[in-house]
Formats: sequence, C-alpha cells, structure tokens
Amino acid sequence: MGTESEAAKEQCQPGRARDGGFGVIGQGRHAQQVDGGGPDGGEKRTHPVRETGGGGDNRPPDPPAGRSARLGKRAIGIGVVTAAVVAAGTVYAVTQSGRGQLAAPVRPMHVTSMAPATSSTGVDGASPITISFSAPVAAKTPRPSLQPSVPGHWSSHGKSMVFMPSVAFGPSTLVTISIPGGRRGVRSASGALLTASVTTHFRTGGYSQQALAELLAEQGYLPMTFTPVSTGLRKAQSPKPTPDPASLTPAGQAYAPPAGNFAFDQGYPSSLQSQWNPDGANVLLRGAVMAFQSEHNMTINGNLTPKFWTALLLAQERGQRNQNGYTYAVADQRDPEYLTIYHNGHVVLRSLTNTGIPVAPTVNGTFPVYQRYRFQIMSGTNPGGSHYADPVSFVSYFNGGDAVHYFPRGGYGYQQSLGCVELPYNAAEKAYPYLTYGSLVTVTG
Repeated sequence: MGTESEAAKEQCQPGRARDGGFGVIGQGRHAQQVDGGGPDGGEKRTHPVRETGGGGDNRPPDPPAGRSARLGKRAIGIGVVTAAVVAAGTVYAVTQSGRGQLAAPVRPMHVTSMAPATSSTGVDGASPITISFSAPVAAKTPRPSLQPSVPGHWSSHGKSMVFMPSVAFGPSTLVTISIPGGRRGVRSASGALLTASVTTHFRTGGYSQQALAELLAEQGYLPMTFTPVSTGLRKAQSPKPTPDPASLTPAGQAYAPPAGNFAFDQGYPSSLQSQWNPDGANVLLRGAVMAFQSEHNMTINGNLTPKFWTALLLAQERGQRNQNGYTYAVADQRDPEYLTIYHNGHVVLRSLTNTGIPVAPTVNGTFPVYQRYRFQIMSGTNPGGSHYADPVSFVSYFNGGDAVHYFPRGGYGYQQSLGCVELPYNAAEKAYPYLTYGSLVTVTG
C-alpha cells in the first residue's frame, strides 16, 4: 500500500503540457516544457489503494495540511516564473526536472536583407529573389507570396529563402513580396517565429535596346546577322539543369541579352550601315519594328508597347521569321536622278526618277515606309495656289506627304515633283512589292 507522502510527491511533479510541450508566448514564440512525467509524455499519477470495511466511501486519505500548503506555494512559484517569461517577450525552455530552471532563450526571428533591395527600380525581371533572416529557416515553413505571381519555386538555404522564377516578370512591373509572420508565419529551424509580417516591393526595368536589336536581327527584320558569344541563345536547351531558368527564356534575355557580334549582310551601300547603332535608337530599328508590326497585324507606328514585346518574344519562341525580306531604297537627287532598290542584299531596281522642285523639295534623310496604296487620288495645293487632285498608282509614303509612286511625265531624271519620288509606270509597278511597311528610303544629294 502506498503512503500519503508518496502520493503527495507524485502530485507535486508538474506534468508535460498536453499539446506536446509548446505554448505560444509573446508574439508568436514557443516555450517548450521538458517532459518530467511518464514514458508516454503525459502526467504520471499514483493511484492510492482503497481502504475496505465499514461501509464508508472509498477515497484516498487526505494529505497532511503542511504538505498541501507547500504544494500551493510551488504552484504559485511556477506561475510567477511563467508570467516573468511572458513579460520578457523572449521564448525560454522551462525544465520541469529539479527546480524549474530556465534554459537558453530562443530569440525572435527577423528579416535582415532583401535582394532585390526594397524599393529598388530597374530590376532584372528574370533574377532570383532572396530573403535573408536572422536565423536558419525551417525546411517546411510557410512561404512568402508574390504579386503579380509568376511560375517558379521557393527553397530554403540556411538563413535564406530563395524564389527562382521560371518565367520572368514583365517590364516596368511593381512586384510586391508579402512575408507571413506570427503563429502561421515563417519560422526558424529552432522553432522561433517571425514576430510580424513584412511587406516589401521592387520595380522591374525595361527590356534592353540590345535585346531588341538581337531579336529583330535573328528574325530577319534587319540587314545583318547576330552571332552570340555562347550557344543556346534564347532557348533553354542545355542538358544540365540551370539555377536560373527564367534568364534563358526570350523574356529573360530581353532584360540581359547575351554578348555577341552583329555582321552586316553583303550587298548594301555604306549609307545604310553608317546609321546603325545596336545600343541606341536609330532608323534601322524603327523600320524593323514597323515591319514586324505589319506582318503581325498590329498598329504600324514603331512604338515599343507591351503588346509589341509580347508578340516579338512569342515569335522568337515559335521560330517565326520575316516573310517579306529586307528592302532598302536610295533616291539620289544628283543629275540625273535615280532610285535604286536593294532587296536581301541585291539590286532589284534602278530607274530614273523625279524629285521635288526647289520651292517644294524632297527632304534629305532616311525614313521608313508607313503607308501604302495600290491606287489613290493624291490632292493638294500647287505653289501658285491652285488645287490639284491627281490619280496615282503604286504609292508608298515614307516622309509626311512624300511618297514613291507612278506619275506620268514626259521625261524622268530631274526635279519636277512637289516632293514625291516619281517613277515611270513599269518601274513603279516593280518597286511597289518591295517597298513594304518599314522599308527604309534614303534621300540624298
């Protein structure tokens, strides 16, 4: 039969918490209570032996009054310790063996850095996102969320969480990162929680001018070829897994294009090559953009809109190429005046032509064809003030009201028009199919 003192000792031992030993303390931190009970982690109790006889109630004998008072004091002491731990705002492991000593604290978890940095601009939309914390991150923990979202995956590496996109964010996009905190938030490998949720953001930059040139050259809208220094341009064809898959997509390489070399196709005059600059805006790129817009049934204005970039990147993925070839025309105003048309590096037309008279000259420069008509009534005002409305054919406008077209004259090869580049009928008929949208016309002399 057990003694009263043994039963009292068993009751004095604080048992392990029923939730497995973790209680929420402060702002989402855990305190772990060390098991001091039975083998199953629960409270170990001693069942006193019932006394028999005399028809009385079967119940354990009452403990001595002194021991009951000591039990109450010990319970009060443990409550005071718990309150002190909560007030301190730091998580402690309270050991229940012995005298209830406090173990080393589990410090709060917080974000230490971000890459890209908070509020940064001009960010490469294909680059990974890295969040660094003050403690190693648990392998299985809630992940941050992204807005807008893109395909990709999160992973934990020591004190960091990394998001690896498989598709790049769009250009000039505000990206918001929400890192969950509190009881349902990010936690460390030791169980500490991020004390509060964190929200940060960055903005992506625009696509590269170099990338625009490379893509248009590869798709045949420029009179040149582009050769990258490394292989696998624009397509993730490497047999080895890559740590940054988004950077190998067309959209990813539009942010950071690979290094390489442009080589002009043979057969074009130096007047075309002298206007080329892959790193800046130039008329060759503008004409190429307009040619692309024409072939893809878009508004032909040369503007680099999001819709244009989407179509250009999709055409790259599909391997689509320019179906019209590349055309360049030169109107030389030196007597006798000639129009020469180059197509895919070959001269396809050389004809006498007429340009503008001194009071209505044809302006020198290089311009892309922006409007075309098989037939038109061209109207305007003559230098003397009279009005004209002339039927013309095979019309390709390139600079304001100036166009290459057929107009009947008694002769060709000198200044006669009001700014247009006039051709005989047969020459105009042959020139028209080559002077597609975006084709460049240089007026010189």
